[in-house]
Amino acid sequence: MQRFSSRSIDDLASHSWIVRAYDLLESCFGDLHWWPGESPLEIVIGAILTQNTAWINVEKAIGNLKGAGLLSIEALYHITEENLSLVIKPAGFYRQKAKRLKAFIDFLVLNYGGNLSSMFEEDEGKLREKLLCVYGIGKETADSILLYAGGKLFFVIDAYTRRILGRHGVMQERASYEEYQKLFKTHLPKEVRIYNQYHALLVETGKRYCRREPLCANCPLKDI
Repeated sequence: MQRFSSRSIDDLASHSWIVRAYDLLESCFGDLHWWPGESPLEIVIGAILTQNTAWINVEKAIGNLKGAGLLSIEALYHITEENLSLVIKPAGFYRQKAKRLKAFIDFLVLNYGGNLSSMFEEDEGKLREKLLCVYGIGKETADSILLYAGGKLFFVIDAYTRRILGRHGVMQERASYEEYQKLFKTHLPKEVRIYNQYHALLVETGKRYCRREPLCANCPLKDI
């Protein structure tokens, strides 16, 4: 144990669980190739539309946007909020989400000339602070945009992550967003691919097994 003297027993236990869980889940599910999206803009749109709805509904809304020729910054900037809401109706809460999507597009045009690449060139910490000031963008959505569309090292914390780690006693489910992020940042290699894949693995586990009524018997994490 001497070589671990700088870590507490609890810290070692957390590290062991984080690493073992990743290996088990990747062996079970393979590479999940997240986030679904053909372009950074489509990923950003998906991150905003997925709030409080199933991904299948987001896919329908994005399909509508494609069909209407609205998957461009210019088109989204010029369409009215009311008309946009009708196009994305399958995503649910469509009026609210249209307002949020328009707010992001206005932010992008005002600050970066409508160029996502320019936005992601900004210091990632400053960019995150700015995103959190955009109407309707909270921590989970901001970090989804940064990680999946921008390739930045921000681990996304969602309800599935809280539920899984809480049930396994790794973290208290009510711990803060920042405490959860620190846990993953401390124990994972600083690689975007791993952050991306691990979050996707946890989401898949939550959808299949760690539901509100859990299906523990077949869960790949049942023995840790």
